[in-house]
Amino acid sequence: MSYTINRVIENADFAKVDERTRRALADRGFGVLTEIDVKATMKKKLDKDMSAYLILGACNPNMAWEAIGVEPRVGAMLPCNVILRETTEGVEVSAVDPVLSMTAIGNEQLKEIAGEVRDMLSEVVNAI
Repeated sequence: MSYTINRVIENADFAKVDERTRRALADRGFGVLTEIDVKATMKKKLDKDMSAYLILGACNPNMAWEAIGVEPRVGAMLPCNVILRETTEGVEVSAVDPVLSMTAIGNEQLKEIAGEVRDMLSEVVNAI
């Protein structure tokens, strides 16, 4: 079982997939709270070169509100990370599967919310 929801956009421009990903997230109520340019960080910190790799920390405020309401410490597991990475086939987009990331928390209400978020993130990935 995969812990991410994945899609490869073949022969795609990284910047365009980034733009499309942000638009798809926004269309489904997500905002990008954090952004980590892993390629730039590895170059700066380790002087290592790698293909483009970006981590977007996405959050749907309504769903986060619900999750925190039923499990106050769930914030340690937020936001939902979405990665974009350059591959030989194109640009791969991967979103965390929030249901799997919540398995350590024994709260059935939270699992239901995570299922809704997983559906939303699947829609995002498919819309790119």
